[in-house]
Amino acid sequence: MSNILRQHAEHEFAEELIALKEVDNYPKPPNWVLSPWAVLQYLMGGKLDNGFEISPKYIGNARVIEIAVASLATERALLLIGVPGTAKSWVSEHLSAAISGDSTMLVQGTAGTSEDAIRYSWNYAQLLAKGPSKEALIPSPVMRAMQSGKIARIEELTRIAADVQDTLLTILSEKVLPISELDDEVQAIKGFNIIATANDRDKGVNDLSSALKRRFNTVVLPLPATIEDEVRIVMTRVEKLGKALEIPAEKPALKEIQRLVTVFRELRSGKTVDGKTKLKTPSATLSSAEAISVVSNGLSLSAYFGDGHLKAADIAGGLVGAVVKDPSTDKAILKEYLETVVKEREGWKDLYRACREVI
Repeated sequence: MSNILRQHAEHEFAEELIALKEVDNYPKPPNWVLSPWAVLQYLMGGKLDNGFEISPKYIGNARVIEIAVASLATERALLLIGVPGTAKSWVSEHLSAAISGDSTMLVQGTAGTSEDAIRYSWNYAQLLAKGPSKEALIPSPVMRAMQSGKIARIEELTRIAADVQDTLLTILSEKVLPISELDDEVQAIKGFNIIATANDRDKGVNDLSSALKRRFNTVVLPLPATIEDEVRIVMTRVEKLGKALEIPAEKPALKEIQRLVTVFRELRSGKTVDGKTKLKTPSATLSSAEAISVVSNGLSLSAYFGDGHLKAADIAGGLVGAVVKDPSTDKAILKEYLETVVKEREGWKDLYRACREVI
């Protein structure tokens, strides 16, 4: 097993990408490693004609991925929007891996992200010694993607200051990155594009300008439509994380994952699954990503401080921590939910007691 904690998608799933390439006889856009058909198969999973099994990377409506792939086959950039935990970064990474064979050209958006991170920076020793030159230039991931005809990724675009966001306007509209210090420019090679992600909950932090919005095709990644889909997402990701971290525990118990996902969905929607009881909603997002974190932590607890079998007591602490983000309001909301729903639900007494012990 590799000692790398988390491999890039193109390395972790290299066997699947090779298998798809061998059977991919469909037309490819310039500089794409796989055709749009094969990219979709890679994301959605399934069995190929030769019997090779492709694991699903995205569990949900295939039409969402089709629209995203079709957008990237044009000259327009792709903006993935959704609440936290809807797999925006995950989808972005796997799209880049399948299309370019390289998901590493990444700009992580923060409040401190500067224009240099999107355009280029300088080796100051070279700059002072020789002045501005190509040798002193340090290309950004976006510039490298333009030069090689690959996909660049920009995470959390709305966290970047508005004036820095607008650095993308010329890149996206003219497919050119000017280097004014050298009186030169970098022209994008065919195959270049940008995938950006943004949180719905960050709306209003640094809204995109109208000019920038027009240069993106926007795809909304929804929360899982059904409990079954969400349970499958959590189960699949937790199993992979458990193997990567070499946690010496049994496969996560389906029963505990189903109960956790049910709790998250009910508190998220403000009503019980049967629709009979209205609930107060906490400030937490309670996404699939947080459910994965809670179950992974529980699996570690059961492995190192239990008998290796995931139980209610193992996930209770993580569940309470995920729900109670604002103690002044969320704690009361969770207590009310435990007393009115969990305590009365058949077969849930153990989860009720475990949560009451840590809340």
